[in-house]
Amino acid sequence: MNTTFYPITQSCRFHPGDCPDAWQAWYDDSAWETVLLPHDWSVTLPFSREYSSGTGYLAGGIGWYRFRITPHGSWKGKRLSLAFDGVYKNSRVWCNSYYLGNRPNGYISFTYDITEQFYFDRENIICVCVDHRDIADSRWFTGSGITRKVQLTVQEPVHMVPYSAAFETPEVSPEKAVFRASCEIKNDTLQDVRATVKFRLLKTGYEGFSANETQGGQAVANPSAASMVQAEASVNMCFPAGTVCKAEASRELTAPVLWSPDSPELYTLETWICPSAECDSEAGFTTEYRVDTRSVGFRSICFDADRGFFLNGRNTLIKGVCVHHDAGCLGAAVPAAVWRRRLRKLKDMGCNAIRMSHNPHMPELYDLCDRMGFLVIDEAFDEWEGPKNKWSTGHNVYPPKHQGYYLEFPQWHKEDLTALVRRDRCHPSVIMWSIGNEIDYPNDPYCHASFTTMTGNNDADKPAEERQYNPQRPDAGRLAVLAQKLSKIVKESDKTRPVTLAAAFPELSLGLGFLDSVDVAGYNYKEHLYEESHRRFPGKPFIGSENGHSLEAWRAVTEKPWISGQFLWTGIDYLGEAKGWPIHGSGAGLLTLAGFEKPGYYRRQSLWSTKPMIHLSTARLDADRGEWTPVADTWNYPEKEDVLIKCYTNLPRAEIWLNDKCLGTFEKNQDADAITLSAVYTPGTLKALGTALDGTKVSHTLITTGAACCVSLQCFEDSPNPGPQPLLYQIEALMRDTWGNPVLSDSSLLHVTADNGSICGLENGNLADVTDYSAHFRRAYCGRLLIYVNHINEEKEVTITVSGDAEANIKPAVLILPPLK
Repeated sequence: MNTTFYPITQSCRFHPGDCPDAWQAWYDDSAWETVLLPHDWSVTLPFSREYSSGTGYLAGGIGWYRFRITPHGSWKGKRLSLAFDGVYKNSRVWCNSYYLGNRPNGYISFTYDITEQFYFDRENIICVCVDHRDIADSRWFTGSGITRKVQLTVQEPVHMVPYSAAFETPEVSPEKAVFRASCEIKNDTLQDVRATVKFRLLKTGYEGFSANETQGGQAVANPSAASMVQAEASVNMCFPAGTVCKAEASRELTAPVLWSPDSPELYTLETWICPSAECDSEAGFTTEYRVDTRSVGFRSICFDADRGFFLNGRNTLIKGVCVHHDAGCLGAAVPAAVWRRRLRKLKDMGCNAIRMSHNPHMPELYDLCDRMGFLVIDEAFDEWEGPKNKWSTGHNVYPPKHQGYYLEFPQWHKEDLTALVRRDRCHPSVIMWSIGNEIDYPNDPYCHASFTTMTGNNDADKPAEERQYNPQRPDAGRLAVLAQKLSKIVKESDKTRPVTLAAAFPELSLGLGFLDSVDVAGYNYKEHLYEESHRRFPGKPFIGSENGHSLEAWRAVTEKPWISGQFLWTGIDYLGEAKGWPIHGSGAGLLTLAGFEKPGYYRRQSLWSTKPMIHLSTARLDADRGEWTPVADTWNYPEKEDVLIKCYTNLPRAEIWLNDKCLGTFEKNQDADAITLSAVYTPGTLKALGTALDGTKVSHTLITTGAACCVSLQCFEDSPNPGPQPLLYQIEALMRDTWGNPVLSDSSLLHVTADNGSICGLENGNLADVTDYSAHFRRAYCGRLLIYVNHINEEKEVTITVSGDAEANIKPAVLILPPLK
């Protein structure tokens, strides 16, 4: 029997609030709500300004989950374990009233062996208590509950230890590669066992993500994805009874197909245990079986202190964005399909890298980065042993609160960091481990006598006394000691990738040894220090780990070859880190919470994409001309008003037309982010035309629109999910006028119904809209609304209807989605 995974999804019962006796298997939970896992209860509750602005004005609290596992006779004699991809937070777990353990960290994956507590003559009751009462524990939205996948794992008595797989490529070239595969094998029998562990490498395709192909690094075999064995490495070993042994083997592969963002070619690594001829059949070990299947890739990475980042021997500029883990109305329980849509848009923008801010993310996101081609910085912590300021009444609004992970860091940091590295170290997309984000933020809480006053990136509203040196605060010199310890922990599990961190105040911390133990120095918003730091530490590679959207920040990368790239803050808007009620999220993204493109998306596309593009945006001429000019993709203004026109393009020139009049042919100034001009508003059509060097013609048009009178519905195309989770549809609703033109200024109230569908949420991307996420109505924002719907009965069609208020004169729209079976 191969290792088998059984996702726990449906028929989970949930109770908001404390039930101290609910750990008991005989507890009556019949009145509890039935929910699907993963589940985030925070987004099912109303927004309220009584909660923390830092975490998006949504409640936390205590919640209990209970689900049942029906035994199968074929599981007898096997090893059974429960694998949680993430529970936020302070989880405690019981199986049939037996206490299994707790995990404070809400982002990390963990497992419990339940073999000894499992019953075969009755249903098994799993109870999980989640304690998230301290909702001012973060600077961003965290979610509450079993927010990631849960699986029952069934293995043979001689089996692979969870998260023990490793795949290294010490030598990589187009001609040949050497791979080294390893894992830990546990012998849970009473006899010594001699066996051969085989690592088989098969070629697979890319981009075709399917949820049943990989389950968070513990992949389920998909025979259609694998073609033929490319190479096999094996080792024959003796596994003493009751022990864990490491199995490792290496092999050379000729003409490997290399992984890169432009060509994310993957292989499938299968791990098999094969009994030796002298194996005793009484050990329950007579035939070979597969213990693990996962995607891997061949690529080489190198950060050079003078020339930047090299992938497969080629100098590669990292064009990255930082992302948080939520998806607006879905909270932290995000289906993989949602990330697929988001990543596809970021890819089209020219993005090739993701920074997982500021914690481990869901395993499926790393699978997608492997398959779709994104370089990844995997980040562990936002705070260490010192509590950061947590804003609860608005960003940088005093006084702060000081809840958070620092309370658990002394006891749990090694186990949590090790778990992250071991879980993700087989992903070819992961190129660096980040041990911390802005740990050296001034006076938050660390300071040093060498600076009388320290002011950080977001300290405009910080009281003067908070910026002054205070000898009673923790000494910033301590950070170098902790950084060295954490770097060593990473290297114990993976020596193939560099360690980095994101420094917030290198003016101080660089001189205290904070960056000495990391392989690559990450700077947050410190482009002005690049030159000086490179001269001071000529052997240290540098990267922009967090950067603003300015053209100057991008030039700091393109004009300095020793800077490997940048990560914009952020790629997508996120809940939390809110400036003040009713704003409940950060608008720093290039995509909204609904995953719709902002004008800044096209500005960045003009800087990053190699595909010919052109895009028009406009604004009132008297608008702020700074970095955050509030441009819009509309051509509706008062008659004869002067209008600012911005044409974003990566072409050398563009022709701008207003109706039948050519406003001119404009050369792209390389010192500007757009072709900028002004024109007197005249209703009609504004058009930009351009021709690439290869003759490709591109254009973009803005049209004066009338009032919205109808809605168009389009379902984002994604592969059906053959797994146990219902198929999630992502339906984009767009307001249109009587001529069918998009009306991006419309904010009509829309009502949504779904026949044979379950509405999971409505997201418009408006960070000031505090309509309950559980409501089935919401206003369009900038003329758009995203609708999430689950298919209920897959043998029947789903009918989705969107209508306006009775007095709004909006024609209802109907979308019929066919049966899946």
